[in-house]
Amino acid sequence: MSARKAAHIPNSKPVTLVGRESRLSLSHDEVVFHRGGIEFRCEKPYAAWTELTLTLESPIDHRRMHCNGVVISCTGNKHTGYHVSMVFTSLSRHGMEVMQSIAAQSL
Repeated sequence: MSARKAAHIPNSKPVTLVGRESRLSLSHDEVVFHRGGIEFRCEKPYAAWTELTLTLESPIDHRRMHCNGVVISCTGNKHTGYHVSMVFTSLSRHGMEVMQSIAAQSL
């Protein structure tokens, strides 16, 4: 799996992660995008296999994209924060195009 850090996208809305009991908003520079998922740091731990909904604004056409994912790894502690890895469980064709465009912008 290849990883690319997203370049700063002007006038873009933050990445929003929504779980059953939490909501987390991250700027694009706090998220590492992979072809099949994302990585980010946060103050709250997430258990493995926790399902999350991701909302991302497309840098191409500025439409909002919603997709689902599962936490596969969460390491760290309450003092230094947690490093969370999440994979997408379903991604539409538009979602795949958005992820490819974000990766291309960071080159």
